[in-house]
Parts: sequence; structure tokens; C-alpha cells
Amino acid sequence: MTDPAPPEGFVPADFTPGFLDHGGPYFLKPREDAPQLIGLRICEHHINYADAAHGGVISTFADVALSHAVYDAERPRLTPSTIQLGVNYLAGAKLGDWLEAEVRIDRLGGRVAYTSGAILRDGERIATMTGVFAIRS
Repeated sequence: MTDPAPPEGFVPADFTPGFLDHGGPYFLKPREDAPQLIGLRICEHHINYADAAHGGVISTFADVALSHAVYDAERPRLTPSTIQLGVNYLAGAKLGDWLEAEVRIDRLGGRVAYTSGAILRDGERIATMTGVFAIRS
């Protein structure tokens, strides 16, 4: 399957090479007064034996989206490390589905950030998420 282009306004995230290359590709869309939207198209390498996106893909997407919101919250950029990640799976995602993560920074302190949000498929919540991140200096 050829991966279709992301929706209008999304651009490749170009995250640092490494692990994230295997989970993506991820896309970003800037927003006014809110963390950037992060998008992910479900590709063949995301699919499990049940022809659905593997739960690990969804949890990795949650971690990427929540941590990126913290990273991008201030200038100079912050360096978050995951302390806690919670993901509640509400529905599955299939090959070709476009997912978007909407994130809130609930509290941003000097050493710890608290985040929450949801992963959406066509406006439907398929997962909710929370994360706590250490902010490294």
C-alpha cells in the first residue's frame, strides 16, 4: 500500500533518527495557543495479527505526542523524559487510518510536567492518555 499524503497543514515531523523512525512516520500541524497536533497514518508495519494497529503503536504514539507537547512548550526547548504513561484503548485502528493526537499540558513545573489528551480517528476517540514527564536540564 502506498501511504496517502497527510491531511492539509500537516508536515513531516523529522524527529531525530532512531527508534521513532520505526514507529512513524509522524506529522505535525501547528495551532495557535495549543500544542501542535501530531498525526500518524497507520501503515503495514503497524499492523498486528488481527489486522489492526498494534497496541504498542498506539501507546508509542501517545508517548510521542505527550512528550512532544512538553518539548515544544518553551524556548529554549525542554528535554522531557517519561516517568509515567497511561493509555486507555477505546477502539482499534486499521490500515490506512489517519490518527491525530490532541494534547493538553495540565501542569508545567520546573522539574515535572503533567499532560493528558486523546487519540482521534475521524473525530472519534480511540484512546485517551496521560503522561508525567521529568524535565531534564
